Amino acid sequence: MSNNPSRQAPIFLSYCIVAAFSLLTSLNALAQSATTYPTKTIRLIAPVAAGGGLDHLARLVAERLSRSLGQSIIVDNLSGGGGAIAGQTTAKASPDGYTLMVSYVGTHGTNPAVRKLNYDAIKDFTPIGMIGATPNVLIVNTNVPAKTLGEFVEYAKKNPAKLTYGTAGPGTLTHLGMEQFKMAAGIFMVHVPYRGIAPAFTDLLGGQTDAMLPTLFAANPYLKTGRVRPLAVTGQKRSSAEPNIPTFKELGYPGFDGQQWYGISGPAGIPDAIVNKLNAELNKVLASPEFAQEMSSEAMTLMPMTPQQFGTYIKEDIARWTKVAKSRQIEIE
Repeated sequence: MSNNPSRQAPIFLSYCIVAAFSLLTSLNALAQSATTYPTKTIRLIAPVAAGGGLDHLARLVAERLSRSLGQSIIVDNLSGGGGAIAGQTTAKASPDGYTLMVSYVGTHGTNPAVRKLNYDAIKDFTPIGMIGATPNVLIVNTNVPAKTLGEFVEYAKKNPAKLTYGTAGPGTLTHLGMEQFKMAAGIFMVHVPYRGIAPAFTDLLGGQTDAMLPTLFAANPYLKTGRVRPLAVTGQKRSSAEPNIPTFKELGYPGFDGQQWYGISGPAGIPDAIVNKLNAELNKVLASPEFAQEMSSEAMTLMPMTPQQFGTYIKEDIARWTKVAKSRQIEIE
């Protein structure tokens, strides 16, 4: 091949023209499709195995969105890697609005703070809208001699390294949230990680561990039977599901806003017209009294947002848990 710059320039220019034309054609096709969207089945990826709370939520939302959009929505369960497989699959999908995922605090909050992922939780996604969140609640075994958060902190300071707390695993919200509390309160507790929340509850109830920070929904059955004692909930205000439990903020610990949240995202580059249509229909679902009642029974507060507000929420949540992870030197391989 000739190295003559005068010959290479026209070739390079032609390449640029073809590439630009191809890009414009693709963008035009996406713009055209946005006006008629949706015209085929939508895939909603749930980053968990079938069964369980997140899968149930995905199916409820899919059913109602399907009705309002007039198009089938199929829930596709892609578990593994703490949501990494679902995240990568969504990020690599065509940005045409036909592949979406239930993003949640794990895939777009705690995992990006503690793990090296094969996707960028901000740059590789288009935020569609928030669904809602359930707060986390600090609970203790009833044998722990503390009836309030203040008494618990005082007891922990007098008994360094005596208290233990269980979690659903390293780097999860149940772990990072408790580490945030340990820093704020200036106390030390031994972390006991489990493979999931169920075995962590078993040992807490059995007295093998002393404390835990699960979701309020997961803790509710044990709260109602008095098998654990609640001390405080996360969030800006008390939960309507358990209005007698004070917030960390009320008790002198501001900044405890971490919650188990859920929303809808898609790959980066989805046309605004499709994003806005999906957001409007999602918010209609959230406004349904029937849906709101079903979610309140699961201790979830619905949180309708614009795509921009949801994107900001994700960024702030990642920043929150990244700060905790760096302060406590938490990094999961």
